[in-house]
Amino acid sequence: MIKKISHIGIAVKDLDAGIAFYEKLGLVLEAVEEVPSQKVKVAFFPCGDTRIELLAPTAEDSPIAKFIEKKGEGIQHIAFGVDDLPAELTTAEAKGIQLIDKEPRPGAHGADIAFLHPKSSGGVLIELCKEKH
Repeated sequence: MIKKISHIGIAVKDLDAGIAFYEKLGLVLEAVEEVPSQKVKVAFFPCGDTRIELLAPTAEDSPIAKFIEKKGEGIQHIAFGVDDLPAELTTAEAKGIQLIDKEPRPGAHGADIAFLHPKSSGGVLIELCKEKH
């Protein structure tokens, strides 16, 4: 069951410029982390019970670089926090939702993540994540 919006992922070309903008809005940078498996560097800004997650590519062939090339900078995904990620994937697939990830994989902030295909969700890339606290 979805518990909350975990974060909103925003693709940026220049992570430092993105960080500077959100700091101007008054948000406080929590951390910057590189996720080599996704070829991305991520900056986190807490905002209430959720986070803004800035995603900058670290390689030209990364999913974020491809997203920016195709659609430009902007909202790349919305992530929902769940308690049991494998069960949520099984349920989603049984309901006819197309999965990008059939099994959880490591994501930023120590979370296990999996993506639902935008073809099943009106063009929105949906991430399900099990945060580790």
